[in-house]
Amino acid sequence: MAAVSRKRPAITHVIFDMDGLLLDTERFYTEVHEIILARFSKTFDWSLKAKLMGMKAIEAARVFVQETGISDSLSAEDFLAEREAMLKSLFPASELMPGASRLIKHFHAKGVPMCVATGSHKRHFELKTQRHGELFKLMHHIVLGDDLEVKQGKPSPDVFLAAARRFEGGPIDSQKILVFEDAPAGTLAAKSAGMCVVMVPDPRLDSSHRTIADQVVSSLSDFSPSEWGLPSFENAQA
Repeated sequence: MAAVSRKRPAITHVIFDMDGLLLDTERFYTEVHEIILARFSKTFDWSLKAKLMGMKAIEAARVFVQETGISDSLSAEDFLAEREAMLKSLFPASELMPGASRLIKHFHAKGVPMCVATGSHKRHFELKTQRHGELFKLMHHIVLGDDLEVKQGKPSPDVFLAAARRFEGGPIDSQKILVFEDAPAGTLAAKSAGMCVVMVPDPRLDSSHRTIADQVVSSLSDFSPSEWGLPSFENAQA
């Protein structure tokens, strides 16, 4: 994918989204949503998924039941309860996305401060990361969707502004922060916070959702830190 040509500021700090960016968890949401909708003889498509990605659970649930036309049969709250039972058995199997481990370890080794800003709440975060605890310990901090400072989920900038405040010496100037996102809502949230965004979208995501990003790459493996003034990889391979 080609990068969007824009002037790039000096980056000092990095914020990562988690679901679909660091961890391959979006497939679990898709699987469960399809199972629930099949009961109502409905299908789950990518135009709806694009709207839900990155949102807080209850906000996404309200959109889901309304846009699929099942709100008269299933409330947002009941949808979440049904979904929860299925998801909590799937999340512990979460795998890292390509390039995630290499990039995180590289930034840590080079002393680049980084954190995670995710719409996932604490219970889900712990299930999703239980096989990857050592990697997530390399983060300076983690801001979750149920954090008291996060009043609204993505596309509101709350989670990214909270993340910027918690770095050592924070709040960090938004123009010095590079955000990695896979979702349209998260990309919009980061831009609303005044930050630069590298988007790593699912290939099924419509290209119209990618235009707001400062750079688009197919995988974290394709990201070149030196293009943003960050320390370059010393070896071509991880």
